[in-house]
Amino acid sequence: SVLGSELAAALERAGDASVAALIEPQLPESTVSLREVAAWATRALLDRPFGSSVADQSERARLLSNLGNRLSDLGQREEALAATRGAFEIFRALARQLPEAFLPNLANSLNNLGIWLGDLGQREEALAAALEAVQLFRVLARHQPEDFLPGLAVSLTNLGSRLSDLGQRAEALAATREAVEPYRDLARQRPEEFLPDLATILNNLGIMLGDMGQHEEALVSTREALEIRRDLARQRPDAFLPDLASSLNNLGMRLSDLGQHEEALAGIREAVELYR
Repeated sequence: SVLGSELAAALERAGDASVAALIEPQLPESTVSLREVAAWATRALLDRPFGSSVADQSERARLLSNLGNRLSDLGQREEALAATRGAFEIFRALARQLPEAFLPNLANSLNNLGIWLGDLGQREEALAAALEAVQLFRVLARHQPEDFLPGLAVSLTNLGSRLSDLGQRAEALAATREAVEPYRDLARQRPEEFLPDLATILNNLGIMLGDMGQHEEALVSTREALEIRRDLARQRPDAFLPDLASSLNNLGMRLSDLGQHEEALAGIREAVELYR
């Protein structure tokens, strides 16, 4: 990360947008050691003049959306929200002109907007964005499930979080339950990509069910998440041992809720060993 900071500073001093144009499309989604470089490259490209054509505005919105993600990675949440709002406003205008081409971009930008707003405590506005994202993804997934089922699953998960933030626990539980089914379908079709997401949503569902006093069902959901994460951790321990430890901790709480204290203690002990 130090190298990334130094490289970003050197690139900013050089001010060569042609370098930014070269490296920005090549940077992967997750660039832990190059976050500053990623943000610099995206900002440098946004500093260029843009025309009013659909192509120019679409590219500007794409870069603003990327910048929001890059800034969020750097913990610059207010700046991330401002960039994401900018992308959303452009995609909203483009979707009015060409809905078939830009409704997916609008849905994605609404989903991101809901997440960043929620992170900054703007809960009512976050919920409105999340609801609209779900509505758009429902329509898109109905017509092209292979392309938009992942977006629907993510947006339902986000909606559950936004509802939970506002204390609407029953509605949050309903949204999270609904998210499980598309994740099941996706995990059957593309297990390497979506099994971790299925485990996460099942884990979240178990927590929500426990909070609502539905302890038996909470335990079933938590055990299923745990089984998936055990398999994943066997294959890729560096990536999935933290998730396994989290699931074991949750299992302990769920078992304790049901009075199964010895088994609960065993699960928590195992979690402690993994965390150590």
